[in-house]
Amino acid sequence: MARLSDRREGELGRQARRRDREPPDVGRDPEHGAAEVIGRAGDIGITADAGGAAADARDADTGDAAVRRDQRGFTLLELLLALAMVGALVVIAFSSVRIALASWRQGEDRAEAYQHLRGVALTLARSVGSAYPYNAPRGDTPTAVLLFGGSGSSLEFVTQAAPYPPSIPVAFTAVVIELGTTGEQRGLVIRQRVLPNRNPFTDAVVVFNDPTLTEVSFSYLDESGAWQDSWDVETQKRLPRAIRVSVGGTLNGRAQALLPLTVPLRVGIEQQQQ
Repeated sequence: MARLSDRREGELGRQARRRDREPPDVGRDPEHGAAEVIGRAGDIGITADAGGAAADARDADTGDAAVRRDQRGFTLLELLLALAMVGALVVIAFSSVRIALASWRQGEDRAEAYQHLRGVALTLARSVGSAYPYNAPRGDTPTAVLLFGGSGSSLEFVTQAAPYPPSIPVAFTAVVIELGTTGEQRGLVIRQRVLPNRNPFTDAVVVFNDPTLTEVSFSYLDESGAWQDSWDVETQKRLPRAIRVSVGGTLNGRAQALLPLTVPLRVGIEQQQQ
């Protein structure tokens, strides 16, 4: 049998080709080979050490930045701005409180002035509403006349309910309501005198004087339903059907006035019906 040429095919041929490609180890220094291996290992170690050092440096930088961000506080400028804002808010708050207190005081003063006016007006209305057609001598003459007289700024009448009742109960009291403009008695003046007595109006004693009430006016309703600025009993021969009372003045530096109060006189209506 003839021998076939291998031509380096098959398993043996492939191994042979690998051996041909690899350089022979003949003449190679063992120590040189070991050094080469060690060098390569050193290079790998140096590269690894360099990479680790770079990673450590990056981690250190990141940690320092995080620490710097965490430990960062307010600057002086920011602190000054914050203090300025707080001061402005405090000033605004105190200003608002001061304005509110001033408004509250003004409201209290106005309410007090209104209550004072209302109290005086109601006192006058109660006394005027109890007016009675009392006949007695007006002065030194013995002739009895109807004790009543009224103008735009004064009123004289006899009432069963005195503005300031005396200590001893009496049935009738002569009352004078007028506006004082001279002397020590300025403003609203109320005088009264118990009856029977002589000179009931001229000798009446002052029981009330309020200088702050500088406006007092009266109007009188006649039988035809018209308002008159004065009332003359010698002409009318009776009491008016109603009296309109207006009171005003300056209280706490502010002008105050009430709406006119219309007080009907029961006696005057009864006289008209008769």
